[in-house]
Amino acid sequence: MHTDFPDLLGAGLILLFIFYLGYLSLKIKMPNVILYILLGIILADALAESEILHFASEVGIVLLFFLLGLEFNVKRLGGIAKKVWPAGLLDVFLSLGITTGIALLFNLDLFSSFLVGGIAYATSSSITAKLLDDRGRMANTETEFILAILIFEDLVAPIVVAVLFGVSSGENFTSLSTLYLLGKIIGLTLLAVIIGKTLFKNFERFLDRISDEDFKISLLIGIALTYGGLALFLGLSEVLGAFLAGMMLAELGKIEKVEQTVFPVRDLMLPAFFVYFGTTIELGNGVPMALLLVIVIMWSILSKLLVGIVGGPIYGLSKRSSLRAGLSLCARGEFSVVIASVATGTLKAFSGLYILIAAFIGMFLFEKAPKITTKIYGQPLKKKKNLKVPGD
Repeated sequence: MHTDFPDLLGAGLILLFIFYLGYLSLKIKMPNVILYILLGIILADALAESEILHFASEVGIVLLFFLLGLEFNVKRLGGIAKKVWPAGLLDVFLSLGITTGIALLFNLDLFSSFLVGGIAYATSSSITAKLLDDRGRMANTETEFILAILIFEDLVAPIVVAVLFGVSSGENFTSLSTLYLLGKIIGLTLLAVIIGKTLFKNFERFLDRISDEDFKISLLIGIALTYGGLALFLGLSEVLGAFLAGMMLAELGKIEKVEQTVFPVRDLMLPAFFVYFGTTIELGNGVPMALLLVIVIMWSILSKLLVGIVGGPIYGLSKRSSLRAGLSLCARGEFSVVIASVATGTLKAFSGLYILIAAFIGMFLFEKAPKITTKIYGQPLKKKKNLKVPGD
């Protein structure tokens, strides 16, 4: 008798769990992302080695950022970059630099301190973007600032990961290798711009001639996965590659044609990322370095608030929108998990607890951001239509 548990059966059960938890989230008014992560934690032993879940999670996050990239053509991205760099550097100093300093004060060595700073640095792009979409906040004035900060972090975080991986593997990580890494990021970006301006110049007319949706799905998802995979091949983040792939097609007159084709596949695959994320959290035994954990959590929330409150007005936002942005940047996720994978022993358990708590607190603050802002600044005044979003 065949007793092995079939992967197909496991995939089917996971999809049914995802459906039920999505339905339950509507009933109890809790973000479905939290429930998906909890499912991953509960089923970690059974799913930790699941290649199907891992692959589905990668496809989901790639398609999420591919669709995000569609919103940013080169002209718009250039306008954002000019405005976001002060807030982006402030974010690096507060979230990465000061957190590293805090860990040093607790007598951790430089490598371990930098690792803690790296884990606390990057906002979870996937969680934040998913919540922006689910809560209908994509059209808010602060959303472009939030996405710009996420993009800035997605450019810095691979460098942090590369440094940590280089040091942990015993390699000599020199200024030359750092420049090589930056060169790859710039090269991948320039290649995306060139392809977008040449190869995809008449892409919209080509899509219009394809009547079969099956072929469109293969083509568009193939483009997203190929460029995301190219980024991985170069030692960069697939998230960055997927975003650049979307940016290549952002020059289309009507991006809705692409979105309508890709949305169903993204919605099917993306929950798998959060389930897989839950399986990677190793809680260990007890609470390691409890005081440091509490302080890092408190500072990581405060640092993101300061990025919004101080950086938002520099970007061109009102005080109200800036506070709402800061409250929406507190969740930690995928990059923190990647960085935490370098850790060992007590530091790994510390990292897992931090990511779990920060993800929950971040999602809670995201949910409450409009109410908190209204409580502090009062009800917003009604404004005229056709407002100009910063960066347009």
